[in-house]
Amino acid sequence: MQLAIANVLSAEEAAEVRAALANVRFLDGRATAGFAAREVKDNRQADSLDRNVKTIQQTTGDRIAANELFALAARPKQITPVVFSKYEPGMRYGSHVDDALMRGMRSDVSFTLFLSPMESYEGGELVIETASGEDAIKLEAGYMVVYPATTLHRVNEVTRGERLAAVGWVRSFIRDAAKRELLFDLDTARKRLFARDGKSEDYDLLSKSSANLLRMWAED
Repeated sequence: MQLAIANVLSAEEAAEVRAALANVRFLDGRATAGFAAREVKDNRQADSLDRNVKTIQQTTGDRIAANELFALAARPKQITPVVFSKYEPGMRYGSHVDDALMRGMRSDVSFTLFLSPMESYEGGELVIETASGEDAIKLEAGYMVVYPATTLHRVNEVTRGERLAAVGWVRSFIRDAAKRELLFDLDTARKRLFARDGKSEDYDLLSKSSANLLRMWAED
């Protein structure tokens, strides 16, 4: 399942992250890429050893983890610290699939949190390749897209301005993407039913089904 989530950070919070990143070191992103991805990766990443990066990682990661839609979509068991990437004019990241193991954990879900205002740069779309075609995604600062880590995807060349983003990966309690989507739909319907009618027999039955499917499929 692919999901865009609004206002993971407010516009003001995204601006604060950009200001903080102006004071950290950025290194060649190819250093963290696999042997094949290194051939198509051209960006810069915040130095994870920079002490200032740790603070920004923590605050940004906390906001992501606290987002209700993200929790329902990803069912996170473990989340990597975010990686801050920067694309300047001429930079891009060609088609690739994320590593199955990221920082010692299985990667089931990927996410990109956009940090730069859309009007401040041209190009830089995240393009997710699917069986039905390509989906080019460019969102407002503070908005995030969540998608299966199993997909081929790329970042188009930036032709003007600077694209800042935070990316990361999730090990999910629900490994299978189709099962995650089914649970997401059930819980969305359950919450809408409760908002409309309050607690009812139908709500209880949906809650039972959702809980028991989660119990059946979860890898704890």
